[in-house]
Amino acid sequence: MIEVSDVSLQFDGTAVLEHVDLSLHAGEVVTLIGPNGAGKTTLLRIALGLTKPTTGRVWRKPGLAFGYVPQRFAVDPTLPLTVGRFLSLPRRRARREIELALEEVGVPDLLGRELSTLSGGEFQRIMLARALLRRPDVLVLDEPLQGVDVTGQTALFKLINQLRKSHGFAVLMVSHDLHLVMRQTDQVLCLNHHVCCRGEPESVSQHPDYQRLFGHEAARTLAVYAHAHDHAQDHTHDAHGAVVPLDGTDVPAHRHNENGQP
Repeated sequence: MIEVSDVSLQFDGTAVLEHVDLSLHAGEVVTLIGPNGAGKTTLLRIALGLTKPTTGRVWRKPGLAFGYVPQRFAVDPTLPLTVGRFLSLPRRRARREIELALEEVGVPDLLGRELSTLSGGEFQRIMLARALLRRPDVLVLDEPLQGVDVTGQTALFKLINQLRKSHGFAVLMVSHDLHLVMRQTDQVLCLNHHVCCRGEPESVSQHPDYQRLFGHEAARTLAVYAHAHDHAQDHTHDAHGAVVPLDGTDVPAHRHNENGQP
């Protein structure tokens, strides 16, 4: 669907990206990770055609539709804008179409709410609904956990994976936390202006370049996360982070720590 070949980019003589390759196939989840300032969002913009590289080639399948959830989306808190109105911009959409998108992302009750009253997790789901309304072939997520508390992060990634399976789109995602995205990622590209390493999450976590960037503790955290979630789950979380039992029984209230453990 997307092929980025030997791409480099310079700003005012400074190398932002150097000889980077990236490919994305139908139905695949590819995650870009790396430290702040590594060029992750810049590579994302190049892949989307929003930024032109200095050298290299970018190919996109003709007619490709993108749904984009940006890293930041500032809304003036004094602006009287409801969720329904927001999802009708810039092109007016039928109310039922919007309702279905909100149902898909798990917040059907937010249609008439003011944007300024939403929590971080609720707002990210609204942005996800907005992307779905474009019927994307590729869902692009730039740090989708911005403003979402730890409890809601696992639930949000689980939702993204469910939507990918039901709609069949590919996912291109930027993150700085490999241990949070590993369960939903097919391929990881570790970036620090150049490609440090790439592959499946577990193999990337053991790569010397990854450990130099994030430390050996990051690899141990990743292993703990994978083990902690290998067993069957008896619950999930809603947009507010509340526990939702899967079998209809009561589950004691709890939260997950940063390693993803109860």
